[in-house]
Amino acid sequence: MKLIVGLGNPGKEYENTRHNIGFLILDEFIKKHNLSFDKEKFNAKYTVGYINGEKYILIKPLTYMNLSGESVRKFYDYFDLEIEDILVIYDDLDTKTANFRLRNRGSSGGHNGIKSIISNFSTEKFSRLKIGIDRPKNGISVSNYVLGKFSKEEMEKIQTIYLKSVNCIEDFSKLSFIDLMNKYN
Repeated sequence: MKLIVGLGNPGKEYENTRHNIGFLILDEFIKKHNLSFDKEKFNAKYTVGYINGEKYILIKPLTYMNLSGESVRKFYDYFDLEIEDILVIYDDLDTKTANFRLRNRGSSGGHNGIKSIISNFSTEKFSRLKIGIDRPKNGISVSNYVLGKFSKEEMEKIQTIYLKSVNCIEDFSKLSFIDLMNKYN
């Protein structure tokens, strides 16, 4: 069983913002697999599907970014998972827009959602799919930037990695994480 977590903030005002890229990638994944986020539990929207013969639980925490680890931990405990079964998808300022990097450990890099997960699990060792949004320019604050909507040009770039991201999530159940990193990084 795999737990796939897309990080973001709930509500219309956060739709299509850079900070919600985790939600956007999961939306693409469920579209491809004819699923929907039709259930709620542990302060998250979720769905269950089978991909490559493996049960996938996909969640979008509704706790807002700063508390997302609470929801992730409840699913982890409820389904009696191993830390290796979790993949967290989120925005990364240190990666160019429309690029992504897989990592199996590391600090939060200042990302509040990752800080919350690290705090709730007491470890930095969990799998991540970091989607690049680049750093703000022209003196824009980081908080305004990540909570800002993608420009049309940025959105066109982001859409180019949807298929690759979805394929990566599907391969999460088929490959070791080292092999997954070798294939996609």
